[in-house]
Amino acid sequence: MFKTVFFIFLLSLSALFTITTHANEAKHSVTVGAEQPAVYLPQLQNKRVGLVVNQTSLVGQAHLVDSLLSKNINITKIFAPEHGFRGDHDAGAHVKNAIDSKTGIPLISIYGKNKKPSAEALSNVDVIVFDIQDVGVRFYTYISSMHYMMEAAAEQGVEFIVLDRPNPNIAYIDGPILEREFKSFVGMHPIPVLHGMTVGELANMIKGEGWINKATDLKLTVIPVDRYTRTTRYSLPVKPSPNLPNDQSIALYPSLCFFEATPVSIGRGTDFAFQVIGYSPVKLGDFNFTPRAIKGAALNPKFKNTTVHGLDLRQVNAAGLNLTYLINAYATLNKHNVDFFERAGFMDKLAGTNKLRLAIEAGQSVEQIKQSWQRGLTQFKAQRAPYLLYE
Repeated sequence: MFKTVFFIFLLSLSALFTITTHANEAKHSVTVGAEQPAVYLPQLQNKRVGLVVNQTSLVGQAHLVDSLLSKNINITKIFAPEHGFRGDHDAGAHVKNAIDSKTGIPLISIYGKNKKPSAEALSNVDVIVFDIQDVGVRFYTYISSMHYMMEAAAEQGVEFIVLDRPNPNIAYIDGPILEREFKSFVGMHPIPVLHGMTVGELANMIKGEGWINKATDLKLTVIPVDRYTRTTRYSLPVKPSPNLPNDQSIALYPSLCFFEATPVSIGRGTDFAFQVIGYSPVKLGDFNFTPRAIKGAALNPKFKNTTVHGLDLRQVNAAGLNLTYLINAYATLNKHNVDFFERAGFMDKLAGTNKLRLAIEAGQSVEQIKQSWQRGLTQFKAQRAPYLLYE
């Protein structure tokens, strides 16, 4: 009897060890670019370094700024994108130049009026390091900031290093290709809404396709993610911006961001932004929520302090670009004479074309709309192929 119990105890220990080991393997299955200092530190030694970083720029538990300073790297500037260096600014909020209180390093805003740093701002910079977690969606503005930083570096003869990170939406390539006349800060490149590339791969493409001034002059280095493939699942350890709090919001973001151009709430001002849809007084569903002011995330959200009615998407299987939510909401509100695309120009910038909005207004189905951009996606896949780093 004792032998049997002891044997079962050993089996239990073995099972627990196996589960723990697998969990640790999953957690440490990839090594992001920033966690490979032996590869990139030689390129920073004895140079004046500028960093494009935010709250996602971690090396294990330490911020990249602190990690580099501990290794005696001379950081002369920190460039802050949308949401700021600490990631605590609401979408669209002005980010000001300042001095980082912790390190005393000058902070230069690259969001707002000065999206591209001046020659003076780069006068004491030899190399720029870009290390920001992206979500793989064209209208997420970190890649627009990377574009302008790359261009400034090329024009000023400054080296550019990308410490690559996984794309949580890398499995999907979908949406219309951006048309030149709809280029803006929420869409700067002729790529689809979901492009299926990491920032490192995209940086290679921006340079290789000549999408910046003096592209051929830019000395670009990408430090790839180790042990990463296009099928690797990756859960972000830090929320990439104030209103993308978890994996579900990131998965739904490509589909729900279009609602920003409409009167419909997508949960800004709640604890589940980009995971719900709501409107009032017309009901879009049976789920109710009440947006409120949240400092650093949504001070004046749509329907502030008003109960709205809609859909709870926190448990749905979210994947890729789902147009059903947008089409159904348009159909419902249009019947009640609600001006759905109240910011039509912004909608077209998000889509990179006016064809999506016009197709929805014309009553086209999801299948018809998606079929219309298949040829462009096929061409894009072939165009991006030389720049891919992962299989």
